[in-house]
Amino acid sequence: MLFNSDFEIAYLIVVFALLGIVLVGALLNALHLDGWHPKVVSAVVGAMIGVALIEVVPAIT
Repeated sequence: MLFNSDFEIAYLIVVFALLGIVLVGALLNALHLDGWHPKVVSAVVGAMIGVALIEVVPAIT
């Protein structure tokens, strides 16, 4: 999997941030952990996962 342009990298980060909002946000709401806003925390977690995958996948392949 090669990333040839900045658009592809930005697209993947946005996709993982949105997935983080949905998945981690639902988990935080289910556990009633509302100390921080669940969508903000979820977006940060999703973006971090996206950046980590972008850095790791080319090293593996």
